[in-house]
Amino acid sequence: MGTTPPVNPINAGDTAWVLASAALVLAMTAPGLALFYGGMVRRKNVLSILMQCFMVLAIVSVLWVVYGYSLAFGKGSGFLEPYIGGLQWFMLNNVSTSAPNPDYGPTVPHQAYMIFQCMFAVITPALVVGSFAERVKFSAFVLFTILWLTFIYCPIAHMVWSTDGLAGHSWGALDFAGGTVVHMNAGMAGLVTALFLGKRVGTNKPGMHNVPFVMIGASLLWFGWFGFNAGSAVAANNLATSAFVVTNTATAAAAISWAVMEWIFAGKPTMVGAASGAVAGLVAITPASGFVNVGGSLWIGFLVSVFCYSMVAWVKPKFGYDDTLDAFGVHYTGGLWGALATGLFAVKAINPNGSGVFDGNPGQLLTQAKTALLTTIWCGVGTWIICFLIDKTIGMRATQEDEVFGLDLSQHHERAYTILD
Repeated sequence: MGTTPPVNPINAGDTAWVLASAALVLAMTAPGLALFYGGMVRRKNVLSILMQCFMVLAIVSVLWVVYGYSLAFGKGSGFLEPYIGGLQWFMLNNVSTSAPNPDYGPTVPHQAYMIFQCMFAVITPALVVGSFAERVKFSAFVLFTILWLTFIYCPIAHMVWSTDGLAGHSWGALDFAGGTVVHMNAGMAGLVTALFLGKRVGTNKPGMHNVPFVMIGASLLWFGWFGFNAGSAVAANNLATSAFVVTNTATAAAAISWAVMEWIFAGKPTMVGAASGAVAGLVAITPASGFVNVGGSLWIGFLVSVFCYSMVAWVKPKFGYDDTLDAFGVHYTGGLWGALATGLFAVKAINPNGSGVFDGNPGQLLTQAKTALLTTIWCGVGTWIICFLIDKTIGMRATQEDEVFGLDLSQHHERAYTILD
């Protein structure tokens, strides 16, 4: 009698969904975030934003396959084990295209999961751009991206998502798709860079130059976010379906909520406000998307715009920091609410791996708060050190003359729009 051939664990449907989700998340950075941010800056700086978002995609894609994935998801060693991975997957050594890693997707090739996570690593430093927009030299931006990915993003991703990480493995933190790893991380870095650099020159002059860009960019983010959240199930299954539905629901609720807040406090709802609300909803549902039901997603969506609108409309003007495009106000605030809300609304009926306060597990909220604090401190201190080192070596901020002239011409020798004679 012949021997029974081994069962191939790779599932074609799951693999197709993860690869498609990776492409969706890529589109969130370029063109989605590029247009969303690009529309909100002054005309003379729009190309600098597009260039930064585009080059983050290129830079991080290379660093991720060389060492980033290994540092984030590889096995750590010694006292560093809970904080950072090793280099056993350097240059994707032993990261298979034909066999899964059971810890990171038992039915998809290991490289499928790797490239999916690459797109998370791409968009996170791109989000930081929103806080230091219109005043950083391109050379400093490149160096910042390299150092920040290596020393901030990779350790946080390891601590929250790896099989031996401090927050996820040891503490039991819940973060389905990146509320702490992506959004709180990027938002905190945004605040630190904004404070370190100081205010832009000439901010009393007209700012936002292309509202249709903002709307198109936000819509592309909404579209791509289904890959971000539903793709994090790493399978085409019921959990991906639930994550897809609650992502859409929370986003819609948040867009409505922000428009209502503007209507009440500013007299009229705006397109930029509705778009900002949608993004806030996407941010907040991210950590919770694989753990909450539709009811929980509605609470998360409606309330996040109250918190984020308050930060943008009242807190930022009161304290006077120049968070150019509100990366801190939306991503940190929304990510913090989403992380804590996961500890409130997670239910085992959606995911047996997590339950929150309203599902009989009050301790989960404390775990979520600890993880949020860990992210805040690691990112805040680390980002300040990176800014300090860059500023003392190559200089971080563009000269006042270049800033007044506009970064499009001073840094890239290009104009976004043709000027007729």
